[in-house]
Amino acid sequence: MSRKLVRPRQGRMFAGVCAGLAQRFGMSAGLVRLLFLLSLLLPGTQVIVYLILWILMPNEDRYLAGSRH
Repeated sequence: MSRKLVRPRQGRMFAGVCAGLAQRFGMSAGLVRLLFLLSLLLPGTQVIVYLILWILMPNEDRYLAGSRH
């Protein structure tokens, strides 16, 4: 199980944010996706947070390439 917060290549549905969060916290990607979808029923900035995480979380490939130096 990866302890780094990265967007994995495998298991992505859209951008890999939910899959990356699930890996990081040892949860099912489906559960994280379900929780995100349910959170959309509540008022808040969920979509903005998702977009920010998409920008800030590195791709798994980019993270692995950077750690080889």
